[in-house]
Amino acid sequence: MNHSRFFRRFAGLVLAGWLVITGSAEAQSASTGQRDVLREITDVVGLKPRFQLRATSEVQNAAAVVYGGQRYLLYNPRFVAAVNRAGRTDWAGISILAHEMGHHLNGHTLRAGGSNPADELEADEFSGFVLRKMGASMAEAQAGMAVVSDDEASPTHPGRSTRLTAISDGWLRANQQIVATSRTAAPSATPAVLANRTTAPVRTVAATSAAPVSVLGKITFRDNPHEDYYLTNRLSVVRFDAGAQTAQVVGRLTRSESVNYPYVLVDGRQRRLYVSRTGSIFDTNGRQVASLSDPS
Repeated sequence: MNHSRFFRRFAGLVLAGWLVITGSAEAQSASTGQRDVLREITDVVGLKPRFQLRATSEVQNAAAVVYGGQRYLLYNPRFVAAVNRAGRTDWAGISILAHEMGHHLNGHTLRAGGSNPADELEADEFSGFVLRKMGASMAEAQAGMAVVSDDEASPTHPGRSTRLTAISDGWLRANQQIVATSRTAAPSATPAVLANRTTAPVRTVAATSAAPVSVLGKITFRDNPHEDYYLTNRLSVVRFDAGAQTAQVVGRLTRSESVNYPYVLVDGRQRRLYVSRTGSIFDTNGRQVASLSDPS
């Protein structure tokens, strides 16, 4: 979390490869039997724990990296223990891990380069959001960053007060959701009744409501450039069969909190692709696999 992490992603990437190859005893899972923190964090945001949490003394503090298509959270146990002691709460160390996971989920590890203030603030806000969902107070959510961050901003990291504000913003956003939920009756838990589906031409699909479905963009995959995929005004991704004149919904576009990757494309198997502001589409390894363009 300090200036020495300017090359955090490059160094962490090399280290992740070393851990996988050597199988070092220090590269162990950090769900220590007392708490499965990784699962707790992913549970509150509704995700599967598709991360590898590795403890190692080869990193100074903590880092989020991608190696061989796998997302890793690397951390130094002594560092986390020291943060917990200084912050006088175990939430301090948990906030560090949540911060690093925020780098993964906001797409920061999909691009080259080291730390930058915008990415750090997004990860800070995510950690505040997650810790409130897990039951931490605002002070507990801020305890870790209050200990490890610098007073003044640097080219790679914001100053302490700015970072604590970002954590507060995330905590308050989660708190508003929790309060709003507690004030309303729980929605029905009755499952949906499945009916036979019928497909319709992509450009003439009629909605059950007043507004028809229209096409906003065309998605072209590099590995399959001759198959037609379209983005509708409902942010559904449909595959168009020109011969049968039918369309099948295969995914959906959702908003993300990332500045550089404002949209995430999720298919029916919950696989994710990240859409940049220019329309380039990347997989979780940072490889461009498709592009979004005007349908004309």
